[in-house]
Amino acid sequence: MKTFSHLIEEVQDKGLCHHCGGCVAFCTAINYGALESGEDGRPRYRDQEKCIECGICYSICPEIRELDEETKNLVSWSAPMGCIMGTTVARAIDPEVRSRGTDGGVVTALLLHLFGRGHIDAAIVSKKATPFQRQPWLAFSRDEIIAAAGFHFDTVASLNHFSQTYTTYSPSIVKLKDVAKTPRMRVAFVGTPCQINTIRRMEVLGVVPSDAIKFRFGLFCAGNFQFGQEERRRLEEIGNFTWAEVSKVNLKEELLIHLHNREVRCIPLERLEFMKRYACRFCDDYAAEYADLSFGGLGAPEGWTTVVTRTPLGQALMGRASGVNIEVSPRRENPLLTSQAAAKVLEWSEKKKQSAAQHFQELEKQAI
Repeated sequence: MKTFSHLIEEVQDKGLCHHCGGCVAFCTAINYGALESGEDGRPRYRDQEKCIECGICYSICPEIRELDEETKNLVSWSAPMGCIMGTTVARAIDPEVRSRGTDGGVVTALLLHLFGRGHIDAAIVSKKATPFQRQPWLAFSRDEIIAAAGFHFDTVASLNHFSQTYTTYSPSIVKLKDVAKTPRMRVAFVGTPCQINTIRRMEVLGVVPSDAIKFRFGLFCAGNFQFGQEERRRLEEIGNFTWAEVSKVNLKEELLIHLHNREVRCIPLERLEFMKRYACRFCDDYAAEYADLSFGGLGAPEGWTTVVTRTPLGQALMGRASGVNIEVSPRRENPLLTSQAAAKVLEWSEKKKQSAAQHFQELEKQAI
């Protein structure tokens, strides 16, 4: 039976750990207490003597392939980009949600739909902590969901710590102590492809906290970019701007820096390699292929969101929310928009898969 020690050797030591937090989430949820997340989000032993060597932390890691077939069967995955029941270009109907959210604000609108109709008790999202940092947040109300809306500079926060309450790790976890007294919590989770992958592997094994997560919203992901002090300085040079001038940042085919004077600085992603987390070079999932619904601005006009529907659950949600919380782009204005958006997502998906394969080949050569 392989354990967390093998994860250190096979994943962490090779720089492949995405800090998704799945291993810590499981270990904490059942109160084993063997693992914890470090200040940098990296999983580590908290007390190795408490490890019962069950091997689950190893199995649910998205970089370990032993549950690949079972996970793919769970979501009816098929090549080249997972199960696709449909692609839509949409936006939130509520102007406030559109103004606060990223692209068309569809993720926020759907969370509000679920919350307003009593389908979920809370949503695991990421909330802005400082201009260049975000933190995991368990949102319990409409105002908290809207407050967490929008693109933030740092990486999507990981579910580093689930307690028995099925909440997510946050420096302010003590503020969520009341959740611990609430059984049978129903949660919607918003995260990156690697995080969704981990949750699905937990589902395959039937382990907590996956049973609390009822809806899985995946975000298109070209990689996680770190905005440290030196990275921000270099971006100012590349884009010819200062951060004091910035009103909004978005990520599509390029990094888009919106300035207060309404100018936009467009920086190609290939110029951001110095900011990309090393492990992201080995990830082959751009479009969150294991989610119920996948979202991103790629392929959509400004102010709209491309939505890929992947499961019957996601399809039902889109149907119920259409005309209530979200609106679909009128086909008559651009009959080819949806097919063009789908093609663009597929293009970027293939590009990421090819890049990951190339980086793995280079890693294998270095090991020889």
